[in-house]
Amino acid sequence: MTPAELREFCLGFNAAVEEFPFTPETSVFKVLGKVFALSALDAEPLKVNLKCEPELAVRLREEHEAIVPGYHMNKRHWNTVTVGGLPDATVRELVEDSYDLVVAGLPRAERLKLDRP
Repeated sequence: MTPAELREFCLGFNAAVEEFPFTPETSVFKVLGKVFALSALDAEPLKVNLKCEPELAVRLREEHEAIVPGYHMNKRHWNTVTVGGLPDATVRELVEDSYDLVVAGLPRAERLKLDRP
């Protein structure tokens, strides 16, 4: 997955936006003001921080060398994923899971605005 493909995938979710609150190099993808992915898209290797269920996060780290505790994040809830170290389909699934976790934590009225089950 290329940086452009990662950006396009993240922005493809309902109400997703890209912001740069930290540095011009760090893309922060949000849904209704809540972060679901962070990445320095021009970095080599390409990495992305993604939210994850705590138990699943531990299991994924054990199963994949490309997944480690979230860099500069709450390590219980966030993983840093080296994109090139996993199949594209797996990266897409992890990004989608992160988005869904963040949406699930939004107030009901905001979730309903997104038209997502």
